Amino acid sequence: MFDPEVRAIEPDLIAWRRHMHQNPEVSFEEIETTQYLEQFLRCFGVDAIDRPTKTGLVAHIFGKKPGRCATVAFRADIDALPMQEENDLPYCSNNAGVMHACGHDGHAAMLLSLARLLCEHRESFSGEARLIFQHAEELPPGGAIELVRAGALDGAEAALGLHLSSNFDTGLFALKSGVLTSNVDRFTVTVTGRGGHCAFPEQCADPLLAASEIVLSLQSIVSRRIPASEPAVVSVCEFHAGSAYNIIPADATLNASVRSFGEGTRRLIEREARHICEHVAAAHGCTARLDWLEGYPSVVNDEALAEEAGHVIAARFGKEQMQPIGVIMPGEDFSYMLEGKPGFFVELGTRNPALLCDAPHHNTRYRMDEAALLYGVQYQYDIARALLDGTRRFWEGRA
Repeated sequence: MFDPEVRAIEPDLIAWRRHMHQNPEVSFEEIETTQYLEQFLRCFGVDAIDRPTKTGLVAHIFGKKPGRCATVAFRADIDALPMQEENDLPYCSNNAGVMHACGHDGHAAMLLSLARLLCEHRESFSGEARLIFQHAEELPPGGAIELVRAGALDGAEAALGLHLSSNFDTGLFALKSGVLTSNVDRFTVTVTGRGGHCAFPEQCADPLLAASEIVLSLQSIVSRRIPASEPAVVSVCEFHAGSAYNIIPADATLNASVRSFGEGTRRLIEREARHICEHVAAAHGCTARLDWLEGYPSVVNDEALAEEAGHVIAARFGKEQMQPIGVIMPGEDFSYMLEGKPGFFVELGTRNPALLCDAPHHNTRYRMDEAALLYGVQYQYDIARALLDGTRRFWEGRA
């Protein structure tokens, strides 16, 4: 199933992933992670390394196979989350309050493995494989847009990405053509009232009560304003108010996440959220201000690349290792790398309940089945050689 050279890299693959898991860094602060990756890339003998942003890294590897050249970019995100790990593992996070709870350590380790394989087997491909180790996927505006603006994707004819997923069994590839991920937006609501003594509520305008009703009313946007056939999510995830048990506070703050597909739905949610916040607050004698922050757009998979990836996966692992999926709600700033060029993003399963690898992403007990990593390395190695085979068969006729 796996090429001998891919199987041989597995011990290092696991070691690299565990080192990064033990030493996680949050978005825009991945200084040691980037240094760790760069030292190995230089040892492998990549042709060039760019540092276009403070903690982003781009490695260029040129093949020696004769033929017509192309340039394909491969991307892995490298940042961790501001969470305290609660797993009992020998390689748990050493950094208090920081944890790789979304698989980015695995993504980086797989791309590092691909770099070594391509450097050791340059005769197997033609043109350029551009490996992008991207910072700050977890924190909008994100690292992808910084790298794009810095020219990291200039000249690339396609961009490929992969995400490990606890929603699918280990080694299962979940594929979709067209729109894959949601738009990701957020908003903050500041409710202002009149604080005072809890024994005299009639003298106050309670922002906590108003904000509580706003939380409930916001749920009516999806259930009553959007067609049931249109996926959307409005989740209030933070509520801050008060400083003591006997003081009605003067203000309250809510933070919410929004997931949607299509610009019309995006704007409808913003409009309805503003209407609800302002009018519910007014009914309680308070005022409300909503600040909307537009985040990542949807990842849209190229149809031809999705078909090519399907052929590559089926040829290597069999069709039983593939599963078609619908749209998914998590956001991805990989979408910025697809502006003006085709791309493909695939989900790779890491779920294995027998190994306790079934907690959701962004959970303090998230862990992955590391057996999935070799599947990801083999897939990326295969599709790199397929797209950079020297014939340009895939690229002919494309605009």
